[in-house]
Amino acid sequence: MDPSAGLSFIPISISLLHHSISDLLLYLRIILLIHSHGAQSELICSHQPIVALAGDDVILPCRLEPAISARTVEWTKPGLDPKYIHIHEKGLEHWIQNPSYNFRTRVFVDELEQGNVSMKIFSVKLSDEGKYRCYIHSVQEEAFIHLSVGSVSSLVIKVTANTSRTLVLQCESKGWYPEPELLWLDGEGKLLSAGPTETVRGPDDLYTVSSGVTVEKRHSNSFTCRVQQKIINQTRETQIHVPGGFIKDPVEDYPCDYWDFYAWDPFYSFTGCIFAVPSM
Repeated sequence: MDPSAGLSFIPISISLLHHSISDLLLYLRIILLIHSHGAQSELICSHQPIVALAGDDVILPCRLEPAISARTVEWTKPGLDPKYIHIHEKGLEHWIQNPSYNFRTRVFVDELEQGNVSMKIFSVKLSDEGKYRCYIHSVQEEAFIHLSVGSVSSLVIKVTANTSRTLVLQCESKGWYPEPELLWLDGEGKLLSAGPTETVRGPDDLYTVSSGVTVEKRHSNSFTCRVQQKIINQTRETQIHVPGGFIKDPVEDYPCDYWDFYAWDPFYSFTGCIFAVPSM
């Protein structure tokens, strides 16, 4: 029976035998360090920005691979004073954190044994946006993840002017972040030439956008106002139908909200004006 069976050896060059014992021990130590480092878990967080809307809950995903138990997890936000967001150590939560995050964070304690060191933030605020650092003491590994926070809102279309052949439509949407863009589309989804978009940023950092467009009254025309924000991948839109045979109210000086057109069904309604037209 081969006495070396079942044993593994690190190949050593014959030339090493001519060196001192201390050199050989140093060589073996380097080999062991290389193997030990290769087996160490790596901290991996999402490389893509995490997107959340204000008021939602969000998870910043991070994990140790290969999975090992993480007894101490430290989440911080560089540039914030104090920088600590959440600290979990030896089964206990340490509430040494920035006051703006008080009682709004948690880690998944039951999953730390499997290497899940993600952090959840409740009721996200616009001020939560930014870069976060996750640090695991046991493996001395750190990783960064970026959170983008947005805000969206509904749209309102009003008729601000009316002639026998044209209508002037005004679209407005309040409460967006980051700054969005506003587009007008015809019934076929093609862009309409509209007036410049007016953008106002309020004291709460939220944006209000509005724009007007003049359209012709054609048979069963529909027009869409679309507000979109590509960074947070959010779009909102609303549509207005302008049926053929639309009749101008004799009282020209009344604002849109007071125009009434009495006729047969169908009835059409939209924010700002209510009108009806004869069935054809």
